[in-house]
Amino acid sequence: MELFERNAYELSDMLKNKEISSVELTKSVFERINSVEDKVNAYVTLNEENALKTAEQIDEKRANGESLSALAGIPIGIKDNISTKGLRTTCSSRMLENYVPPFNATVMNKLEDAGVVVTGKLNMDEFAMGSSTETSYFKPTCNPHALDRIPGGSSGGSAAAVAACEAVVSLGSDTGGSIRQPASYCGVVGLKPTYGAVSRFGLVAFASSLDQIGPIGKCVKDVAMVQSAINGRDNMDATSACREYTDLSANLKADVKGLRIGLPKEYFGEGIDNEVKTSVLNAVKELEKQGAVVKEISLPSTDYALSAYYIISSAEASSNLARFDGVRYGYRTENYDSLIDMYEKTRSEGFGDEVKRRIMLGTFVLSSGFYDAYYGKAKLLQRRISEEFNSAFKDIDVIAAPTVPTTAFKIGENIGDPLKMYATDICTVTVNIAGLPAVSVPCGNDSNKLPVGLQLIGNKFTEQALLNTAYAYEKTAGGFIMPKL
Repeated sequence: MELFERNAYELSDMLKNKEISSVELTKSVFERINSVEDKVNAYVTLNEENALKTAEQIDEKRANGESLSALAGIPIGIKDNISTKGLRTTCSSRMLENYVPPFNATVMNKLEDAGVVVTGKLNMDEFAMGSSTETSYFKPTCNPHALDRIPGGSSGGSAAAVAACEAVVSLGSDTGGSIRQPASYCGVVGLKPTYGAVSRFGLVAFASSLDQIGPIGKCVKDVAMVQSAINGRDNMDATSACREYTDLSANLKADVKGLRIGLPKEYFGEGIDNEVKTSVLNAVKELEKQGAVVKEISLPSTDYALSAYYIISSAEASSNLARFDGVRYGYRTENYDSLIDMYEKTRSEGFGDEVKRRIMLGTFVLSSGFYDAYYGKAKLLQRRISEEFNSAFKDIDVIAAPTVPTTAFKIGENIGDPLKMYATDICTVTVNIAGLPAVSVPCGNDSNKLPVGLQLIGNKFTEQALLNTAYAYEKTAGGFIMPKL
């Protein structure tokens, strides 16, 4: 087995025991990138020279007997909306095509302190707006399991890079399913943490009340390792939670005896592909065999969640993206007659169609005369959805559902129909609306050999229980299957 194929926790042990060096591992990953990247298109910017320098430094520290973290020397890819000092951060947009941040996101400072090796910045839907990574200004990313199909979005590059073994692990961001949905499509594990568990400082904002950074890996243990490294309160982010966090990886247990699992009937109804439904229910049966107790529950406001999500997220996007005006930084149109003309042309030329669509929708729902009719009602529905989850978690520990209604569709198949694209988020947006944690773990394949994801949803700050449940399933059902490229 090649080094780039191995899981992070295996490589961590090999590095600790000096069976391999970080330089050897990093070179292996870049050899893989050079071999398959022209097929997958997972990266926007590569960081090979600096990555090898970091790997050399880690090897020197290890040789000198310094105490290092479990992630020291592990190659990681970073979604291109997370600020990386001195390394281009574009949000896959023309607007930020040449932007090089002068500062790190808090998660990057934490990972650098842990000694990770950053391989580069990963492709995404422009400003994280999309469900297929087709709205990227640079190129669409392909699903490593079927190159004519989408990898999901908006963290499509983050999931595809891990699935194609172009990174051992990666970071993505999740506003309405953008970690879990591509993880499902690409057959990897993706965790959306509780809102506030991870600092958002340095994450280019899409919808500030919904955005959350999280890890993607080949297995549950890898995801637990990365999440443990990035958890924590940050004075630079007022929404980050002030609480103690345990080592999720060290406390990982494949034990679900007595665990109460709820199956929400609304997540298994119309629009859910039969093969997806079957795979998810079979996964739940496997957990039941291991001692979990399964019961049907109802979350009646789920049917309205998609509408509420797109109103709230678009309203916040309209506000957050107002800063991109051609004055302070980013793209500026070359020819203009006045300040207003410069604003209009810069934003028209710098943003893609999907971003402009959401800005217009968000501006509309926030406008005088429509605020109460749309945004106000969406916020009331957000409260109701949260209350329904709170009520459900009085009787259950974990909710099981499909991550996505279908498996990956073909590139270009739905990009012209926004409503079809938005519908792919139906099983994931409620989690962001309520600020809950959720994980997607592979649970089989459909008849086209495309991956299916099992989504596990927990109450706030119950990441350990979620990962334990996912780990228990993974241990019996098997996990990541490397695609042939």
